[in-house]
Amino acid sequence: MIEVKELVKSYGDIKALKNISFSIDKGGIHGILGAAGAGKTTLLDVLCGVRSADSGTVLIDGIDISKEPVEARRKIGYLPQTHPFYDYMSVYEYLSFVGEAKGVGYDKLYRNLNSVLELTDIKELGKTLIKNLSRPERVRLCIAQAMLGNPEAIFMDEPFYMLGSEDVSDLKELLKKLGEIKTVVISSSSLELIDELCGDTLIVSDGEVIAQGEIAELERRIGRSSVLCISVRGEKDGVISALVGIEGLSDCTLTENKDGIVSLKLEYERGYEIRDAVFSSMAVAGYPILSMDTRALTLEDVYLKLKSDRDEKCERGES
Repeated sequence: MIEVKELVKSYGDIKALKNISFSIDKGGIHGILGAAGAGKTTLLDVLCGVRSADSGTVLIDGIDISKEPVEARRKIGYLPQTHPFYDYMSVYEYLSFVGEAKGVGYDKLYRNLNSVLELTDIKELGKTLIKNLSRPERVRLCIAQAMLGNPEAIFMDEPFYMLGSEDVSDLKELLKKLGEIKTVVISSSSLELIDELCGDTLIVSDGEVIAQGEIAELERRIGRSSVLCISVRGEKDGVISALVGIEGLSDCTLTENKDGIVSLKLEYERGYEIRDAVFSSMAVAGYPILSMDTRALTLEDVYLKLKSDRDEKCERGES
């Protein structure tokens, strides 16, 4: 559905996109994962024709967006992070305006409007002024406008931004429905949301694609899925020695050693559960555990390991 080749975009001396290449299959939900400033918004803007690239190629269903922009844009809808609303319009007036701007024929417009209003569950808000909408309602309205004209692909930039947990849950259900009938591409800085929704994920860092694939596969590539943080009352060398030999434990990092309390970050291999073994080892050694906290793989963990792997390959001259 989407093919990107050697994409470059700069703002003055700042290179926002650095020779990016990737492809996205038709159908389903696909993620673009990255921290703030990674280049996600610039990438989506270029994919949707909002900004032009300095060089490189973007093909939307085989159509070059730089050579045939009108035809390519007919195939896509865009939900930007900053929603492009006119607050003095009602929901129905705004969607009618967008539909006409997109060239939806008058004979199809009414049917198209009602279809997107129903799908996004905001039909009862048709006469409501946009200035009176809540944040979640605005997000749904922006999704509705993106779907006008029946595009094949929908791009969404941080759709979960500033939403409460209940609204996030509702929006996830809507996106899952969309993924059954459209190609949906969402950008986010949340590893958890991307992992739950997306079958395929593009990880962007500092304007570069550092990995692409399923999150589970990327977790396997970096060799761990979680870490265990512990604080123990005892002597550093003794505590660390007591941990040696625990099955699945791959790394042990000292994070603090103060006033007789040793804090460690324990990294362990996917598929293992080491808490019971750690507890037993400390009990046998006579070191009381003051705290034990398991945390899931973080975005920072993914970035650091994948970037490290990529840099090592570059040093060895591998692609």
